[in-house]
Amino acid sequence: MTPEQLKASILQYAIQGKLVAQRPEEGTGEELYQQIQAEKQRLIQEKKIKKEKTLAEIAQDEIPFEIPESWKWVRVGEIFAHNTGKAMNSSAKKVDKPGRIKRFITTSNLYWNSFDFSSVKEMFFSDDELERCTVTKGDLLMCEGGAYYGRTAIWNYDYDICFQNHVHRLRPYKAIELRFFYNLFYFYKSMNMMNAKGTAMPGLSSQTLHQMVVSLPSLAEQKRIVAKIEELLPLVDRYAAAYEKLEQFNAKFPEDMKKSILQYAIQGKLVEQRAEEGTGEELYQQIQTEKQHLIAEKKIKKEKPLAEISEDEIPFDIPESWKWVRWGNLSFSIQYGYNAPAKQAGRIKMVRISDIQNGKVIWDSVPFCDIRDEDLSTYLLAENDILFARTGGTVGKSYIVKEIPEEAIYAGYLIRTRYSDMLCPEYLYYFMQTHLYWIQLRNGTIATAQPNCNGQTLSKMILPLPPLAEQKRIVAKIEELLPLCERLR
Repeated sequence: MTPEQLKASILQYAIQGKLVAQRPEEGTGEELYQQIQAEKQRLIQEKKIKKEKTLAEIAQDEIPFEIPESWKWVRVGEIFAHNTGKAMNSSAKKVDKPGRIKRFITTSNLYWNSFDFSSVKEMFFSDDELERCTVTKGDLLMCEGGAYYGRTAIWNYDYDICFQNHVHRLRPYKAIELRFFYNLFYFYKSMNMMNAKGTAMPGLSSQTLHQMVVSLPSLAEQKRIVAKIEELLPLVDRYAAAYEKLEQFNAKFPEDMKKSILQYAIQGKLVEQRAEEGTGEELYQQIQTEKQHLIAEKKIKKEKPLAEISEDEIPFDIPESWKWVRWGNLSFSIQYGYNAPAKQAGRIKMVRISDIQNGKVIWDSVPFCDIRDEDLSTYLLAENDILFARTGGTVGKSYIVKEIPEEAIYAGYLIRTRYSDMLCPEYLYYFMQTHLYWIQLRNGTIATAQPNCNGQTLSKMILPLPPLAEQKRIVAKIEELLPLCERLR
């Protein structure tokens, strides 16, 4: 249950007579209603208010819920005198009558249970408008139209202020507990029970408000209900704070769990080590032998040796059977992409950063480009190539090339890395989603308006190397667990 739902439940109990017990000695809603009507008649006889047309009896289909026998269903117009204020128009500025310039409340000043006085307007009110358009302590104000129709607050200030025509003023004929009716209107609005007209700009007309059906308990019970509400709502606020923290935790939990799984994976804690699978050192030496063989055959270029990994570079312990290595020592090539204009038609398709979405190439969006035949082999994509974004907002994002529907090359803002078949490409890909990868990437990224990194950044990165069979078991476990994280979203 959300905090707003909990609050609505409390208010629903309140206005249905279920929040506190009824006490016979406190009288009934009918008795209070008769007292209000007697006061209303007195005000009419003293010509302080005008006599109004008698409101229709409340029909059975107008009653929204059951209330205690000691309560009474009444219409708002039977217990409140109400009207809207003065329109702000050209005639409002005329000062050809006796009157004065007065500050006035608009819907932009009126909030639930509060007022915002940061911007209060002024206009001319004639003397004969002041009574109808002045708010005094103990009045209840309500927004008439727009997205915030029904928004209500009690004027509890010791000074008067005027109000405009998009604000209703409700003034009780006899002292009642205004906070009870404030909470009732809050509940009605939250449950869409105000019968406002219109869709784009809903409005709560004076007639609709006048005829609105509300529950009326005795005055003493109204006060006890309000006291109970005000006892409970701070607890709702505390619940809301805890709920918000829980929501934040729940929102972060799937991603945090994914990060934890990947961290466990590269620390050797996700699957057990098996002696019969060999060691990372053995695998590394096999890769170096293969690499030297390819250099000797001039299939790849010899590169400048990378620095040994120092003790202070190592961020955490790994199993004894694993080995810390640099990416550049595992890769056979780190190749920048091809720079050419994208075309609707051309020699060959050219994959760009923007064509890679959610770990997949959207092949239908991939444009063409022209390339010389002698350059084609340098940039042609092959199964299990890893592409690495080297610039812009996607810098560092990676993709394993799979299921190439037709020949394609890759664009200049991508880097392609190739490596031995003795490595599991998915293990390398998942490494490129870990905190260790991203922190090394950030340290090697040039911070400019368009952040970028280069092949050296990738080449110098350190990563933990398990035996090939263990790499595959790690990937299988990751791919078993990550869908569970997604289901938690």
